[in-house]
Amino acid sequence: MTSVPRENVRFPDGFLWGAATAAFQIEGGAALRGPSIWDTFCRTPGKVHGGDTGDVAVDHLRLWRDDVRLMAELGLGAYRFSVSWPRVLSGGIGFYDALVDELLSHGIQPCVTLYHWDLPQELENGGGWPERETAYAFGAYTEQVAKVLGDRVELWTTLNEPWCSAFLGYASGIHAPGRTSPADSLRAAHHLNLAHGLAAAALPASAQVGIALNPSAVRPLTGCEADLDAQRRIDALANRIFTGPLLHGAYPQDLLADTAAVTDWSFIRPGDEALIHHPLDYLGVNYYTPAVVSAAPAGAGPRADGHGATGHSPWPGADTVAFHQPPGERTDMGWSIDPTGLYDLLMRFAHEAPDLPLLVTENGAAYAPDLHDPARIDYLEAHVAALHRALADGAPVKGYFLWSLLDNFEWSYGYSKRFGIVHVDYETQTRTPRSSAHWYARLARTGSFPPR
Repeated sequence: MTSVPRENVRFPDGFLWGAATAAFQIEGGAALRGPSIWDTFCRTPGKVHGGDTGDVAVDHLRLWRDDVRLMAELGLGAYRFSVSWPRVLSGGIGFYDALVDELLSHGIQPCVTLYHWDLPQELENGGGWPERETAYAFGAYTEQVAKVLGDRVELWTTLNEPWCSAFLGYASGIHAPGRTSPADSLRAAHHLNLAHGLAAAALPASAQVGIALNPSAVRPLTGCEADLDAQRRIDALANRIFTGPLLHGAYPQDLLADTAAVTDWSFIRPGDEALIHHPLDYLGVNYYTPAVVSAAPAGAGPRADGHGATGHSPWPGADTVAFHQPPGERTDMGWSIDPTGLYDLLMRFAHEAPDLPLLVTENGAAYAPDLHDPARIDYLEAHVAALHRALADGAPVKGYFLWSLLDNFEWSYGYSKRFGIVHVDYETQTRTPRSSAHWYARLARTGSFPPR
């Protein structure tokens, strides 16, 4: 692994520096669109911290021009945002049309994510992602968005973290829609993959099409055979269930065998895997923390740090796997800080698909609400340095999107966790850049680390 002193870190000209957000987490304006599964989930007692909702969020629907000016002041070259499917169905695509124009007028590249977890509730009422029809509805929605934005937007992400949609939404139930069916979670994973393929085919030929996965850097607790097999099983469920059909045109056989007691996979129809295997222009990598696994007694189920805090497992067919918290510092999310996981994932994909460009589509950390946030700067610098090492070692990484531009609604944590480099006062909606925002602005402008 190539490493250079921080003062010698230099990124190439043209490297894309951006920040990311998601519609439900920042927009508000819930009364101006139809309901999503997250609106319903927020109103289910006990599901979201403090009973928080996304009804107002950080009022981006009203303050978007100010937010774009703030991005320009920070020197961002790109902004990755998601389009609200329920808002588009309610006739609100004009908001995104105007947002794209405003971004371009400030020299900021718009990067559209078509789906960041806010499934229209009417589609969930019809069965949601476990049903094939939802994938076809997503393809039609993609066509609708592309007709309006496709002449100006080049960089498109079909889905954000389909693992979370499938397994946290339909297996563990800690995300919307809150269902706990292992079989449905596997059906959902396949139909999310299918939705990606349908969307990729629906986008214009000029589009640069990718998907943002949250691949897991899975590590065995020990080198014993049982722990190595636990690593293999989780790698299949966390990573290869998506990269198999996306990159290679087929689901891995060990995944199918491991989950045979959960489902027979008969929902895969002839031609599905080929459709999912639509050529990618880039692969998005979202990274926060690695996973450490070991074998566990049969029936024990994963520990809470395997995203099974409710007692329901998000890992169908992996009941003999346990998750472990690595030692060392953690963020306010309780996630261990280990930038080597980002390096390992980037190098893995560089070897697995050597001609496929990579983007780090999310990376960041939650910390206390203070305006001076040296711990966040330390986290970001360590992970950007790991990215630089991967770039020096041959990984074709083309850009980095920090999560997140703004403090926002953090899903089941409500407003209790803050990822933003820009502080938001939730009472007044006042935006104040943190120390990390000024640090990142210097990095984005110069391609090198600011003095510390």
